[in-house]
Amino acid sequence: MPVRPLDILNKSLKSPVIVRLKGGREFRGILDGYDIHMNLVLLNAEEIQGGEIVRRVGSVIIRGDTVVFVSPFPGGE
Repeated sequence: MPVRPLDILNKSLKSPVIVRLKGGREFRGILDGYDIHMNLVLLNAEEIQGGEIVRRVGSVIIRGDTVVFVSPFPGGE
C-alpha cells in the first residue's frame, strides 16, 4: 500500500516537528492538527534560525500554501 503525505503527517501528530516556510522561516513545535490543505496547528511553537530560538510564539496556525516541508524533530522539546 503506498504511503501518502497526509499519512505521514498523521503519524507525526502530537510529536515535535520542524516546519520550513517559503521565505526561509522555520518553526519548531508539537503538531496538534492539520487538514487536507496542509494547514498546520503547532503548540509550544518557536521560531528558529540557524538552530537558535528567535522567539517563542506558543500556539500557531500555519497556512498550508506557505509550507515547504514538515519534518519530525528527533529528541523533541
